[in-house]
Amino acid sequence: MRGALIGITGNWAHFRKPETSNNPLSHDFITKTALIGLIGAVLGIERTEMKALFPQLSDDLLYGVQVRNAVRKQSWGFTNRSVSDAFAKAPKQMELIRDPSYYVLLGLANERSASLFDQFITHIKAQEAHFTPILGLHNCPAELKFVRQGTIDFVADGPFETKGFIEKEQLKVSENFRIGFERIPSYQNDDFWNLPDKYKQVVYPSETETRQRSLSATGPHYIFTDQSQWVLI
Repeated sequence: MRGALIGITGNWAHFRKPETSNNPLSHDFITKTALIGLIGAVLGIERTEMKALFPQLSDDLLYGVQVRNAVRKQSWGFTNRSVSDAFAKAPKQMELIRDPSYYVLLGLANERSASLFDQFITHIKAQEAHFTPILGLHNCPAELKFVRQGTIDFVADGPFETKGFIEKEQLKVSENFRIGFERIPSYQNDDFWNLPDKYKQVVYPSETETRQRSLSATGPHYIFTDQSQWVLI
């Protein structure tokens, strides 16, 4: 399987948990569905066309995330005003991630989406984007950096170490540092709805202030060209 490693950074990010609509909370890192939206922005694909591409790319692409700094969240207050009554105020709190930084490994699992995959990588290499890529919100622009391309090999079972996330049941031992737990969407249908049965329970190393931590795990995983080991969903 062909793959590419991409660096994604920004000042702020918000990847909304859909069950927290009134005072939105954020996932700890970029989700697969948010990444697909970012791909659409880079390629200049309009929202109406993305409706059909979300389920396609959810199936055809695999992704893994390495959180490269400590996850720090802050809540910010906003005052919403009604269109019909400009004097009606509705205070709202929103959770934002400060200084997000990720390595994302993107794998092409189905050649049906090869053209979109290749176009995206070409744009990242050239540092070009049709629309501003964002980290969940339009006032959270993203900086994208091409790191390397290569091949991704699947290993059906066995022990491995990774700096990215793993599925919860793969955790091998209790680590002597803080780990984070997340439930993230892996599939969005053509109504922009994250299907509940497609969520994944994952674990990731969350203490990275001094050095990149690794998780020891066992089970199915992938090996990239640079010999780094990943779990991809």
